[in-house]
Amino acid sequence: MTQNPEIRDVAAIDLGSNSFHMVVARVVEQDLQLVSRHKQRVRLAAGLDGQKNLDNASIERGLECLAMFAERLQGFETDNVRIAATHTLRQANNAHIFLQRARDVLPFPIEIIPGVEEARLIYLGVAHTQPESDSKLVVDIGGGSTEMIIGKGFEPELINSKQMGCVSYTKRFFTNGKLSNSNFAKAILAAEQKLESIGHKYRRKGWEVAFGSSGTIKAIKEVLIGLGYEDGIITSKRLTKLIDTLCQWQTIDEIDLSGLTVERKPVFAAGVAILSAVFQSLKVNEMHFSEGALREGLLFEMEDSFKRADIRMRTTENLASKHLVDLEHAAKIKGSASEFLQQVHKQLGIKKSSELFDLLQWSALLHEVGLSISLQAFHRHSAYILRNTYMPGFNQEQQRVLAMLVRFQRKALKLHEMEEFTLFKKKQIVGLIRVLRLAILLNGQRNDDPLPELTLQIEGERWILSSSDEQWLEHNKLLHADLFSEQEYWSSAGWELVF
Repeated sequence: MTQNPEIRDVAAIDLGSNSFHMVVARVVEQDLQLVSRHKQRVRLAAGLDGQKNLDNASIERGLECLAMFAERLQGFETDNVRIAATHTLRQANNAHIFLQRARDVLPFPIEIIPGVEEARLIYLGVAHTQPESDSKLVVDIGGGSTEMIIGKGFEPELINSKQMGCVSYTKRFFTNGKLSNSNFAKAILAAEQKLESIGHKYRRKGWEVAFGSSGTIKAIKEVLIGLGYEDGIITSKRLTKLIDTLCQWQTIDEIDLSGLTVERKPVFAAGVAILSAVFQSLKVNEMHFSEGALREGLLFEMEDSFKRADIRMRTTENLASKHLVDLEHAAKIKGSASEFLQQVHKQLGIKKSSELFDLLQWSALLHEVGLSISLQAFHRHSAYILRNTYMPGFNQEQQRVLAMLVRFQRKALKLHEMEEFTLFKKKQIVGLIRVLRLAILLNGQRNDDPLPELTLQIEGERWILSSSDEQWLEHNKLLHADLFSEQEYWSSAGWELVF
């Protein structure tokens, strides 16, 4: 798609538990103009079995939808499309199968994002599409999870994602489609128990205005208008009236409410129960609906192309500071690793524009976060921290790459413990592991003596490290011994290191 460099088309796709959404926009200088919205009910979460595997029917529904989206995205550049998968694909053990098959249908990378990252992006989407307010509460009830965020301007300050959604709660509390006060009470109580640990924080922080986003809250607003509440504002009293109204019918199939679509009807009651619990636990007085949601958050972050890099840089720096990382030492390793990757990236099949350059640098900066726990096996502690900490701006796979790089930074190379990746090739990750190990080893003396100019080359399976100073290892006996040890580690993994 050839365009004026000042104008480009961008798209964001949200693979939700109930529906897949796509929004397409045009970036004109600093302005973002929405061009089209597309939505398809996929009911992905309904295909999740007791062992947390997606059944084939739900995978096929998802792929069918992506094939339709692909038609609209013909000619789009990879950098101009962002696809985020949420709760159901976070949960599914066989998510990798869906992602592999999706790649054949839609040739853009799909990121599975953590719940709190989903919440941050939802907040961003709402903040960009609402008039400015001092502080806001944003609530989004999806098919599998509910996100709650308080923030000011474009900055979220309190973020939570809870595993309760309109699809999962329909399965749990409205089995066989039965509607009753008892089922509503059980669903509301279960949601209140989920919110018990965070309610006081939200009540204490407070907010000026509350917004609800996405399909569940939009449906509740439309139904309230149908019941005569023309302003569409959601309140506790109106939710109670709505529950009483729903209980007039015995089953979900019988529900006949103005404003409620056929697609939304099966999961509507559970959505009402979850929102009632949110109102009671957080003491919400009233809530307005916002058109902005996750996909708009993805779009606005893509449009301001430096913002995401800034967020991730801030995240890594904050994490390094929190775990008392030796930043001077980390900076040296980051420098060496970057230089080496520049020298060998072509042989590893890594483009200069690839985010793997950034991931290598961030792993260098954070490789010693595990020292804050213990020196013994600190590489494993580092990997645990990077895998399980909330890291704003990072998707699940990016965090797993960071964890994998620091996990294999030293000691034996137990490569059978390596995971599979969908956004990156295994050969590329293995290449980064080798680069990082060499950068760490060469700076292992932690002294101020500068390293000589070093060259790294790859010839077939051999990695060759050389220096313009032929005597450099003569004067560095300890480093020389460490290189011999490293050579043995490489050899046991079937690799060859020459120096």
